[in-house]
Amino acid sequence: MDAILEHKLGFDKIRDIIAARCLTEYASDRVREEEFSSSEKEVRRRLELTDEMRLILMFEESFPTNGYIDCLGFLKPLEKPSVAIDLLSLRKLKTVLETLRKVIYFFDSVKDGVYPNLKKMSSGVVSFAEISRRIDGILDRYSEVKDTASDELYNIRKSLRDKEGTISKRINIILRRAKEEGIAEDGASVTVRDGKMLIPVSAANKKKIPGFIYDESASGKTAFIEPAEVVELDNEIRELKFAEQREIVRILAEFSDFLRPYLPDLLDAAVFLGELDFLMAKAQTALDFVCGMPIISNNGELSLRKARHPLLERSLKKEGRAIVPMTATLTPQQHILLVSGPNAGGKSVCLKTFGLLQYMFQWGMLIPTSETSELMVFDRIMADI
Repeated sequence: MDAILEHKLGFDKIRDIIAARCLTEYASDRVREEEFSSSEKEVRRRLELTDEMRLILMFEESFPTNGYIDCLGFLKPLEKPSVAIDLLSLRKLKTVLETLRKVIYFFDSVKDGVYPNLKKMSSGVVSFAEISRRIDGILDRYSEVKDTASDELYNIRKSLRDKEGTISKRINIILRRAKEEGIAEDGASVTVRDGKMLIPVSAANKKKIPGFIYDESASGKTAFIEPAEVVELDNEIRELKFAEQREIVRILAEFSDFLRPYLPDLLDAAVFLGELDFLMAKAQTALDFVCGMPIISNNGELSLRKARHPLLERSLKKEGRAIVPMTATLTPQQHILLVSGPNAGGKSVCLKTFGLLQYMFQWGMLIPTSETSELMVFDRIMADI
């Protein structure tokens, strides 16, 4: 029934708009899963968090609004000792920790009483300085594995560079000799294909250089040869690259063992950043719709002032037209409002505006009305349109 009601009121479209602003799958799932609440305390909590985030997005340039990445998917499996983090996930973790550090610094810097609910949310989250230090020892500023990530990796990469230099020198000597003997043209130069250094010669001379024909031109007139004396060096390079990958896997496995004791706190931090992403999506949508936080009524009165249907207003703006805001009050004594008028006079829009804004409010979303509007928390909403 909730899905039918949301469709009737248009709240399903509001969900889609908010979900589209989420940076993480966690936040997008939160948008889908968050339900209408009939608890005044819960509605107030949701509204205050969203309103504080709205103010942050409006006025705080130092608050990080990017770098929010899903990491629960690769952190949870690490609870098993047999699982190790991969290089892409390590890069993501580096970004997440940088974002987390900026967020914590921001809330630690603001004065007490400013953004109190969000500051309370961040109070138990730590910045994991030691993990960041270990990652910095593995990844460089371009998020590539450093030569110095281990002594073994340093030695392997040094050998790689030496071998590659030897191949380059050797193949240039062979090419120069081939030119002198008239096997290769004077203007020929070493060609690199699929990482291999090759010598281009005419098809008629391709058997005059000992080696393997690696490729031919589309016309078949030119053959690209890998000299035999270079093949052995190339095989040695391939073996070194395999050794390099094995060492990187070992480094990542060692880092994973180091990381495991921190996982419970890291998972909490990932959820925290996901919640912030969820709140930012709500707050940015509120800014787009020019929404504010209404007063929660405690005397049984409902008073909407200058209420606007957000979806209709967006549609009218595209046509260069302005929406007509609505104002109405319901009280315990006058709790029924009868609206009459001609066809296409706005009766259904009036119904849907009041129903949608009430639903948004009890879902925890700021609403497009004057902030002097007062809404009470209902147990349920019925719509027959």
